Amino acid sequence: LLLRGCLFTSSSRVYRCRERLGAFSEVVLAEEKRTQKLVAIKCIPKKALEGKENSIENEIAVLHKIKHANIVSLEDIYESKSHLYLVMQLVSGGELFDRIVEKGFYTEKDASKLIQQILDAVKYLHDMGIVHRDLKPENLLYYSMEEDSKIMISDFGLSKIEGSGSVMSTACGTPGYVAPEVLAQKPYSKAVDCWSIGVIAYILLCGYPPFYDENDAKLFEQILKAEYEFDSPYWDDISDSAKDFIVHLMEKDPRKRYTCEQALQHPWIAGDTALDKNIHESVSAQIRKNFAKSKWKVSCSLFFLQRDILQPHCRHFRDGVFLYSREPTRSRGPEIVPLRSVVQCSAIPKAYSLLKNPNYISPIRPKFTYL
Repeated sequence: LLLRGCLFTSSSRVYRCRERLGAFSEVVLAEEKRTQKLVAIKCIPKKALEGKENSIENEIAVLHKIKHANIVSLEDIYESKSHLYLVMQLVSGGELFDRIVEKGFYTEKDASKLIQQILDAVKYLHDMGIVHRDLKPENLLYYSMEEDSKIMISDFGLSKIEGSGSVMSTACGTPGYVAPEVLAQKPYSKAVDCWSIGVIAYILLCGYPPFYDENDAKLFEQILKAEYEFDSPYWDDISDSAKDFIVHLMEKDPRKRYTCEQALQHPWIAGDTALDKNIHESVSAQIRKNFAKSKWKVSCSLFFLQRDILQPHCRHFRDGVFLYSREPTRSRGPEIVPLRSVVQCSAIPKAYSLLKNPNYISPIRPKFTYL
């Protein structure tokens, strides 16, 4: 289905399929024929939606209306007999952690500005009755490669839409970022997103997660009890205001937890209490240590880069949204591509800064996330 030249029953009249994005995801890079604008198209098997047709139609109708500067937008939708095709805005600036690690200077104020953008976007969703339910750093992408690029929330395509005064009960999300009430299998509301933003803020200031254990049961127990610390020496140079901000978001009781609106009014966001001290060395070291999981290892990542992306005569699309190499690789079989043969560009999350620092190693995902 997701090979070059594939045709969409309806959308093929409007979009030309260019490349598959990622080793496992059902996402393709496509070009709008009329404008030559590049987009990402997410392909959803209808079998996965059986029995949910009415709710899906209602949710997409609302999602189609979402227009916010910090949210990856749903631009169009098509369907065939077997699939739904969600046409999404293409963002090309890479993942949040990769950009932080590559910076030479990073402060509390930088983290505060990032969280402010996230809060603005999530407040917008909440005001529309939409709960993301899976906020995490991997779903925060930079719009472009520009130094001052805005951050974008992605992967919200079929998030839960609240009814009037309704609560949710489906257990979902990523364990390290999920709120206690979700793990407790209690009814929950949009407050779960605010908890996740608190976890993200925590990581942005120290480089490691507030909850961690190799044993899932123990991890869940920590989260259920909201047991976390501001450990020394990693938090010694972080302001009390930042810690207070996190405490209000990572409040165990969702009724006492800050809303997005309250968080936006906190001095660490709205005031000038975020410090200018450079914390890059400590934070970037911890990010590389704590988020370099086995599935992100360099050898695996480069294998997928070569197998699924690199071509014998690599092309560079009009606006830089593809990968090119200094040497052909396909004819050599599935060997590992040398680091120096891969040239950084926007089709890959900005995980390597090879031109600036060839010795820098950061985890990049085999699955390139655009949605």
